[in-house]
Formats: sequence, structure tokens, C-alpha cells
Amino acid sequence: MPDIPFGFSLPGAQPPDPSDPQQMQQFMAQLQQMFAGGPGSGPVNWDLARQVAASQLAASGDPAVNMFERHQVEESLRLADLWLDPVSALPSGIRVAAAWNRNEWIYNTLDVWKKLCDPIAGRMVGAMGDLVPEEAKAQLGPMQSMVATLGGALFGGQLGQALGQLAAEVLSAGDIGLPLGPTGTAALVPANIKAYGEGLELPEDQVRLYVALREAAHQRLFGHVPWLRAHVLSAVETYANGITVNREAIEEAMSRVDPSDPESMQAMALEGIFTPEDTPQQKASLARLETALALIEGWVGHVVDTAAGDRLPSVSALGEAFRRRRAAGGPAEQTFAALVGLELRPRRLREAGALWAAVTEHRGIQGRDALWGHPDLLPTDDDFANPQAFAQSSLDWDISELENLGDAPRESGPDEKGPDEKGPGEQK
Repeated sequence: MPDIPFGFSLPGAQPPDPSDPQQMQQFMAQLQQMFAGGPGSGPVNWDLARQVAASQLAASGDPAVNMFERHQVEESLRLADLWLDPVSALPSGIRVAAAWNRNEWIYNTLDVWKKLCDPIAGRMVGAMGDLVPEEAKAQLGPMQSMVATLGGALFGGQLGQALGQLAAEVLSAGDIGLPLGPTGTAALVPANIKAYGEGLELPEDQVRLYVALREAAHQRLFGHVPWLRAHVLSAVETYANGITVNREAIEEAMSRVDPSDPESMQAMALEGIFTPEDTPQQKASLARLETALALIEGWVGHVVDTAAGDRLPSVSALGEAFRRRRAAGGPAEQTFAALVGLELRPRRLREAGALWAAVTEHRGIQGRDALWGHPDLLPTDDDFANPQAFAQSSLDWDISELENLGDAPRESGPDEKGPDEKGPGEQK
């Protein structure tokens, strides 16, 4: 049989001893886990991803949320909504207040990660299949599906590591600017908020309240702007569709994998496999994504800082810390960007904040939030350069019918719960 370019024998690797039942049992269990996801289950072995993430969190620590912390989170979100009422034309979007540990963050955001990552992973798996010579494909026959399954396992293992790292850093469900959690569920991660506050040397209760304000603001925006969720996820998907696969990088990565050593899968670096195409269309889609993220984060930051005002002693320090954190991205975000070629940070955050402040000055709160009535009403990337000009020109727009934006009906997806429904472990 011709050589298949996935060198599965590493120098010095020790295969299981056939005479040792325990070694063989472990080896078969590892193979079964690797190939558990069949071709019909999608390009990523998400079961393996979840297991790898859980294993990583178990090693680093995942403190359980106690009743006291849960009460603190609920009170912080309740107070946050009260503070936001006078500074936002959009009503509360919180139907469920939750305190998650790190594993719960992964579990509750996994559905959106699947939508974001499956298309990119599918191209990698397809490229892996193309690396097999035609004559080898003929001899492999039905075993060709193992190539795709192995690709899904490899990508699942890497994604599991990235999600495990993200789970150890995120502060809330909407922390990275995407609508990752269930609609209407505002969630904070107490263990991460505590660690983040210690790093800033700021009181934990103030950090928690500031995070709650940001989470509650995100919920108002995504809960009462019917088109926004689809708009943001579509922008991510459009950008992802322009990411190409570096086949040489795949072949190099695959040559380092040894099925008898599952740790070689987790140690394998997939960074550099995905690169954005340098085309006008891809640059335009990237600009659309960055503008959408910047407008969302800019609005949230402006509204939250206005709401906190003189009420929160550390508001200036917290606001600046969050702007820097979102603009630069944490270590886990950088790892995720390297893995899938997708950066999720708004580069023009300060400009977006200044723009929303200018619009508020000229149009007031109702007029500002009415701009979320339709994507065509929102500022463009060019408007960031002169926020005062945009704010003044928007005064001429006849959008009076949109002033009642907060009463606009929400669009519910097929998997979303209604306001009177509840899932396992949720309270009305």
C-alpha cells in the first residue's frame, strides 16, 4: 500500500504491549474515544472537545458556586438593571440570573461555538482528505471516513483546550462580545471575577457590580434588537468563510500525531493552519465584523459608565481596564484566534464610545437607542473619524417610529425558551 502522509509513528513512541491486557484496554478505549464521532456527527468531535476542556479545568481548578455567591450575583444583576433603567431606552433583557462555574460556561455556550467553528473545521477535514493520494484512497475504501473522523478528533481536542483556557478567563456570558449564552440568561462567573479583581487590586464587590452592569447591558441590546444576534453571527460566519487552509501546515501537524499516544494530539499545534485571504471581499467582511463588535462594545461601555457615574468609586479604573482588556484580548482569546484564524476583539473601541457619547449629546437617550432599530441606521466605520458630524447629521433623520424600539417584538430561534418556560436547574 502506498505511504499515507500522516506519519503515525513517532521516534521513540511506545506502542501498547499486546500481552498486557490493561495496556490494550486503555489503547482501545483511547481509539474508541478518538473515533467516537462518526461522519454524520459533523466535522468536529465536540464530545471530545468537552472532555478535553473538562479535564483541563479539573487540573487547573473549577471552584463550585456556593449559595452565597449565587445570591451576590443575583443581587448584582438586579441592582445593575435598576441603574441602567434611566440611561437606556431598552428595557431589561434578563429573564434568568445565573452564577456559573467554568464548566457551566462551556456547557451553556457550546451550541454557539459549534455554529462558529464547524464551517472552519469542515475545511480542515476536507483538506486532510485531499492529502491522501488517489491510489491510496482506492485501497482505503470505506476506511477513508477514518481520515475525516481523525480530523474531527484532532480539531475537537484543540478546541477543547482553547475553550478550557477561555473558561478560566471569561467573566460573564457576554464577556467577549458575542451572544454565546441562552437568550435572556444573564450569567456571571464568580471564580474568574474574583481572580480578575485581585489582579486589578480593586474590591471584588465593585468588580462584580461592574461586570453585572456590562452583562445586563448586553442582555438589553441582544434581547430587544431583533436583528442583532443574527447580524453579528452572520458577520462572523462571512469572515470565517474567507479563511483558507494551509495544507502544508496540516501535513506538518499530522506528521507529529501518534495514535498510541493520545497526548500527542493535545500537544499538536494547529496554529497557522488557518489564514484569512488577502482579498477585498475578506477585508470588507473583517471591517464589517470589527465595526459590529466595536459598536456593541462601545454602546455597552458608554451606557455602563454613565449608569455607574458617581455611584461606583472605581468606575474610571474599571472602565479603562475593560477597554484595554477588550481591545487587546486575553491570552485565551489570542490562543483561540491563532487556532481558528478568527479574532474577536473590537479594534476601534474608544472611537465607538466617543461616537455613542456624541449621539447621546445631540439626540438624547431615546434618539441614540433608536439607531438600533435597523442596521442601516447605525454608524459606519467611516463615521468613527468624526462622531460629532454623524451625531448632527442623524438629527435630520425621520425615525420617530423607532423611538419605541424597546417594545419591538423579539425574534426567537427554534431552541430558545419563552419567558414562561424554564430549563433544568433554572428558576422563574
